[in-house]
Amino acid sequence: MTGREFEARLRKLGRARGVAVSFDSGHGKGSHGRLYCGDRFTTLKDRKKEIGPGLLNAMLNQPGLTKKDLESR
Repeated sequence: MTGREFEARLRKLGRARGVAVSFDSGHGKGSHGRLYCGDRFTTLKDRKKEIGPGLLNAMLNQPGLTKKDLESR
């Protein structure tokens, strides 16, 4: 999954749950930024590159989500 796919799936999940999802490029260097999901956030690396399984798990744990949350939508 790329960063762009992750963001799209998180936005879709946020709409379904009624939670605001936004990206703030000001909180990161270069291609990195903060992806807010309600009042929690995770750092999103380059949106064009593939996200490895370990990093994906860490990015999901920070806002309190699981892989199943993203897959079921």
